[in-house]
Amino acid sequence: MFRIMLALGAAPLALFPALARADEAPADTILVVGQRDRDISLDARGLSVSLGDEQFAGVNARNVEDLMKYAPDFFVRTRYAGDSNGVPGFRGTHSTQSARTLVMVDGFTVSNFLGNSFAYAPKWGVVGPGEVEQFDVVYGPYSARYAGNSMGGVVNITTRSPEKTEAFATVQGMVQPYDQYGTHDTYWGYSAEAGFGFRQKDGPWSLRVSGRHFRNTGHPQMFQGLTRSASTAAAVPVTGAVIDPEQAITGAPGTAASPIFAAQSPARITQDQAKLRLGYDGASGVTGEFLLAYWHNLDSQTAPDCYLRVAGGSAVCDGLVSIGGQKYTASGANWSRTVRDELLAGLKVSAPLSDTATLQANVSTYQILRSDGFTSRGYDAGAADGAGTLARQGLTYWYTGELALTAQLGGAELAGGAAANLYSTDLANYALTDWRSDSGKAFTAHTFGKTCTLAGWAELRVPKGPVTLTLGARYEDWRAFDGGLARLGTTGAAVTNRYASRHAGGFQPKASLDWAVDPDTRVQLSLAQATRFPTVGELFQGSLNGDGSFNRDSFDPALKPERSADANLLVAHDFGPMKLTASAFWQRVKNTIFSFTGFNQNGVTTSSYKNIDRTRQYGLELIAEARDVAIPGLDVDANAAWIDSVTLRNDAAPAAEGVQFPRIPRWRINGNLRYRVSDPVLVSIGVRYASRPNTDLFGLQRGDTYGYTSELFALDARVSWDVTPALRVSAGVDNITNDRAWVYHPYPQRSLLLEAGWKL
Repeated sequence: MFRIMLALGAAPLALFPALARADEAPADTILVVGQRDRDISLDARGLSVSLGDEQFAGVNARNVEDLMKYAPDFFVRTRYAGDSNGVPGFRGTHSTQSARTLVMVDGFTVSNFLGNSFAYAPKWGVVGPGEVEQFDVVYGPYSARYAGNSMGGVVNITTRSPEKTEAFATVQGMVQPYDQYGTHDTYWGYSAEAGFGFRQKDGPWSLRVSGRHFRNTGHPQMFQGLTRSASTAAAVPVTGAVIDPEQAITGAPGTAASPIFAAQSPARITQDQAKLRLGYDGASGVTGEFLLAYWHNLDSQTAPDCYLRVAGGSAVCDGLVSIGGQKYTASGANWSRTVRDELLAGLKVSAPLSDTATLQANVSTYQILRSDGFTSRGYDAGAADGAGTLARQGLTYWYTGELALTAQLGGAELAGGAAANLYSTDLANYALTDWRSDSGKAFTAHTFGKTCTLAGWAELRVPKGPVTLTLGARYEDWRAFDGGLARLGTTGAAVTNRYASRHAGGFQPKASLDWAVDPDTRVQLSLAQATRFPTVGELFQGSLNGDGSFNRDSFDPALKPERSADANLLVAHDFGPMKLTASAFWQRVKNTIFSFTGFNQNGVTTSSYKNIDRTRQYGLELIAEARDVAIPGLDVDANAAWIDSVTLRNDAAPAAEGVQFPRIPRWRINGNLRYRVSDPVLVSIGVRYASRPNTDLFGLQRGDTYGYTSELFALDARVSWDVTPALRVSAGVDNITNDRAWVYHPYPQRSLLLEAGWKL
C-alpha cells in the first residue's frame, strides 16, 4: 500500500482543479493523449497516445522501446539494456502474448508473427533512440485498417525526416551494480549513434543515413538449481549453494530440495545497426519513402557464475556433489553464443488521383539472414569446447503488402483497401562435438511452416455537427500450409511428416461515435470485433514418434483463432494548462491461445498451446497532462489504471476459472515530471508501478523472487543540460530505490546512464 501511495504521489495532477478553458473546438475527429506538435501517424480510435520530443526529454533511453516506459497502461518486458525479447503489452495482455500487438517502423511491419511468446518480440533493434521523431500507440482493434493482431494494440515508430542538411551524434555510457544470491558484480555498457540527413533545397528528394553500435553486459537471467541424486558414485563435497526463503514453487531453484548452485552467464550483447531512408515529396502531391535497415546481434554467454566451492576454494559447476551428506547433480550452467543478422526493406507511395481521392501503396519484407544459436551441454563442455547443440534458422522471413484508397465525398470520408502477408519459418537442430563450431554437425530435428493472410477492409467517416460516426469492417482469409517436422527415427535415419493445411476466415466489424460536447470536452465510444489467427510457432509445435508418425498428444491439430469483442468509452476535458482523459474498456476473448498445463483434445494432460474457452478483461484508466503547473516550466504526465482480467471458462483446466489472468496487475501507475530549472537545464523524475499479479494461470503462485512475476516499483531521475544549441549532456538513474522486481527473470537493479548528444 505504501508503494501505491508513493506512486500516486508522483501523479498528483489527477486531483488538480479545473484551471481554464480552451477557446476553440477540436479541429479533427481524432482524440489523442500526449504531444500536440504533430499529427498522430495512426488511424486512431479508442485510447490513443502520441509521444514526442517533449516526453522523450524526460526518459533515460538505452534502447528505443524505453521511450514508451511511462505511457498509460502499457509496458515492454525489457529485462536489461539490449534485450531482444522485449515483448510489449497493453492493458490485460500477458507479457508473452506477443502476437496481440502490431508494431511498425515508419508504417512497415516489424512485429514477429512467427510465434507468440517472449522469443517473438518485435524487431526494436532496427531503430536507435536518437532517430525517433514520435511514438504513436493505439489501444485495441478499433480501426478496420489494421489486422486482427491489433487485438492488444498498435505501435508505430516514426523516424525523423530531414528538413535541411543536418547531422547528429550521441554517445552513452551505462553501468549497473548487481547483487543477487551469490552474484555480486558490476555490469558496464556503451553505445554510439550517428546520422546524416539531406533535403534538396528546391527539389523533392531527401536522404537520411544513420547507424548505431551498442555494447552492454546484462545481468544473469536464470539461476540453476541442484537436483537430488540417489547415485552410489563418489560425490564432491561442496559449500556455497543458496536457499531462497521466499521461493515456494515446488521444485524451483532456491527451494530446500533444489538449492541454487549457479547463475546463468551475464549476456554480453553487441549490436550494430545501419539504416538508409530515402524520401520523395513531389510538387504534384506524390510522396514516397524507401527504408532499408540492417541489424546485427551477438549474444555471448560464456561466464556462468558458479557458487559451489570445494575445500580448497575451487569452483564446481558440473557433476555429482554432496552437501551435508545429501548428494545432488549440478547441471544446466551452459555456455552459449547466438548470432543474428536481419534486414528490413520497405517502400511506400502515396499519389493523389484527383482533388478528392488519394491512392496509397506499402510493401515490405523482413528477412532473417542468419540466426545461429550455439549451446554447450553443461559447464565443463563449455569450458573445454566439448559437446553441444546448434539451432539454425533456414529461410525465415515475412512479407507484407497494402493498397488503400481514400476519397472525400462531400463532408464524409470513405476509405478502403486490401492487404496481404506471408510468414515463413524454418528451424533445424544439430548435435555438435565442439559447441563453438558447426563443423561435423549431426542432424537431430527440423521444424518448418508458413501462414498467409489476405484481407479487405472499408471504413466510412461521417461528421454531423459536433458528432462524427465512423463505421468499418475488415475480412481476413487465413491459411497455414507447408508445415512439418523431421527428426532422427528409431533406425537412425531422418523421418519427416507434414501437418494438414488449415484455413479460416474472420469478419471484423468496427464502429466509433465521437461527440464534441463543447470546445473543451470530447466523448468517444468505440466498438469492435477482432480475430487473431494462430502463428506458425503455435501451430507447428508438435513432435514425432520414432517411426515418423505424429505424437497425437504433442499438439492440437484444430487450434482455433482467438476472437475478441471490444468496447472503449473515453471522456476528455481540456482545462487549459491541464487535460484529463478518462477511459473505460472491456474485452471478451473466445478461444484465447495460451500455453499452459491442462487436458488436450484427447483428454491427456499436456503443457502446450491450447485454447482457453473464454477470457474477459475490463478496466478504468485516468490520464493527466499538465503544462506549467503552479510554476512556469513544470510539466507533468501521469496516469493510473485498474484492470480486472479473468478466465471465465477453461474446459481444459477448470481450476483456472474465475482466477485473475497471469502477469496482469490490478494496478498500473506511471508518471513523468519535467521541470525546466532554467532555459538550458531540464530535471525530470519518473515513476513506474505495477501491483503484484498472479504468476500462473491458477492463481497458486504469487511471490517476489526468481520464477515469479512480482510487484514493480521504479523511481527514475534525469538531468539534461543544453550546453550550447548544438551540444547536450545528461545523466540519469533508473530504479533509484534499487527495488528488486521479477518477470520470472530479474528486472534491472539500480542503473546509471551518462549521455552526450550533438546536432548540426
